[in-house]
Amino acid sequence: MRFALCLVALMGLSSCGAVSVYAPDDQVEAARFVAGPPTYITLYTVINNNSGSGAHSAILVNASERVIFDPAGTWHHPRLPERNDVHFGMSDKMIAFYVDYHARVTFRVIEQKVLVSPEIAELVLQRVKDYGAVPKAMCTNATSTILRGVPGFESLPSTWYPKKLSDAFGLLPGVTTRTITDDDDDSNHGVLLVQANGDPLE
Repeated sequence: MRFALCLVALMGLSSCGAVSVYAPDDQVEAARFVAGPPTYITLYTVINNNSGSGAHSAILVNASERVIFDPAGTWHHPRLPERNDVHFGMSDKMIAFYVDYHARVTFRVIEQKVLVSPEIAELVLQRVKDYGAVPKAMCTNATSTILRGVPGFESLPSTWYPKKLSDAFGLLPGVTTRTITDDDDDSNHGVLLVQANGDPLE
């Protein structure tokens, strides 16, 4: 029953199937955002406030550039190019848009960040770029598969459950965690993104 509820929640936030989206090189290069050191990996987990079940998993990678791997996710910004669930140009403002899109009265977002070496960050960056488009409801499976193949993340389980992955990620050395809540009604989620679509990238 819990597994079925998890799949329903996942599909609710991850209605995009395994459809290949591949932005051209010029758009990707124009949007490229370099945050600089330190290099890190951030796991985002969306939790249903009503059921307590996990609804979505994604990873932000700060390496030679900063991207978010949002497998089978529905979030997008019209000015950010995407290649198979990898969104380029993730400035601080874009991260705020991403979190605002997911956090509302019925969902909260857990943000877990761990510092890694530049080499490890670059390896994760390459793995998310190489993974390909993710089918519906397989966001956590894809996320856990990517991370488990990276040195320092071997303890993470191969799982379909966002909360299970989040709990394991939280046990990694040096992880910092914060929970983001928002009292916006479901019909208003993502308003920040809609209002700012015309803003210049920062």
